[in-house]
Amino acid sequence: MKNCGRIMLFLSLCLVIGTPVMAGLTPVEKLGELLYFDKHLSLNGNQSCATCHHPSAGYADPLNAEFPYDYPVSFGSDPFLNGGRNAPTSSYAAFIPLFTWDATQNQFQGGQFWDGRADTLKDQAKGPFLNPVEMGMLDEAYVIAAMVDQDNKRANDYQRLFMQLYDIDLQTIDTSWNSPEALLAYDKAAEAIGTYEQTFDFTSFTSKYDYYLAGKANLNAAELSGLAIFESPQLGNCAACHPSQATLAEDGRINPPLFTQFTYENIGVPESMSLMLDGFPVDYGLGARSNLDSYNQEIEKTVLDDGSEVFMSEAGKFRVSSLRNIYRNAPYAHNGYFETLDEIVHFFNTRDIPAEYWPIPEVAENVTTIVGDLGLTPQQEADLVAFLKTLNDGYGTQTPENFVLPVMVPLN
Repeated sequence: MKNCGRIMLFLSLCLVIGTPVMAGLTPVEKLGELLYFDKHLSLNGNQSCATCHHPSAGYADPLNAEFPYDYPVSFGSDPFLNGGRNAPTSSYAAFIPLFTWDATQNQFQGGQFWDGRADTLKDQAKGPFLNPVEMGMLDEAYVIAAMVDQDNKRANDYQRLFMQLYDIDLQTIDTSWNSPEALLAYDKAAEAIGTYEQTFDFTSFTSKYDYYLAGKANLNAAELSGLAIFESPQLGNCAACHPSQATLAEDGRINPPLFTQFTYENIGVPESMSLMLDGFPVDYGLGARSNLDSYNQEIEKTVLDDGSEVFMSEAGKFRVSSLRNIYRNAPYAHNGYFETLDEIVHFFNTRDIPAEYWPIPEVAENVTTIVGDLGLTPQQEADLVAFLKTLNDGYGTQTPENFVLPVMVPLN
């Protein structure tokens, strides 16, 4: 009965996730939007990119946001399967730099996903279609075949746009396994999704804080207090990892902050007790990637008792997320351990205070000391949350005209 309820809730959510009107987009952006919202491109025809990265949840998973305790991570197209990580937001992902080792800072930075394993939005878009615990498609050619399937209501649009943009005839394309034609079409599809994720909807800079920076809105007393706490090295010191101050371009326009340095930290998140993650192995995050030594040859692997290999100097670290749209992105942390923004703020403030009885970190190595005992009062925590709520897009309808946006990372 529990599984039955889980499936019904999953299917009911799928029904309410529709496709928005494609006004004002270029042809490649329109193609990307069609692909982004197309549930037919999943194994059971019930999941799209938008299922786990929907506008209503700040381009994270709306099911997780509504029921963070029961569903800290996302279902797959097969509702009996799920991954072990909370779906990160797609908003502002267009600005995440390529994954690299920064020798001057002695740390890794950049890359898509929680562990940076994809360089660009295009690279990232190729993953979920073929992941068995996500959209579950068998291979790239299978995705292309689903695009032109007679039951896909978008088939004619795909045929027209692929011919217009790439001179690819989807009706005659070879969709056998590993077909070069299908692989090329799949590459173009991922590129179109990445292009769509660079559009205004994902990168609007329309929050109250943006309008405050532009001189077009005022923060109230609680929000101003929260901003001061956020930026103060003696209080929250949040800006150390989530820079909040705007800079000025040469022409005097404002370059708004992205609220992340794109680096990797282990903040000491406890192991999830959710039934969805029962039986999952320890998540070593960045440290579990197999190729880190190709970026920094000085780091070494450790072979664990179960035979797995981990770069222990990076164990437990996950990419520092942008805080834009953070209030809509519940639950929080890579495993969705924290149900609310209030809870994770309280964790940052009190993690190292024994009387708070926080569970031990899932990965004890490399736990940052920049948080854990900040000494904030309950009112200061509340003010900090009040400020973070000002980072939700939609306060205005247009990017302030005196803004100049950061440079997006090329897709190729």
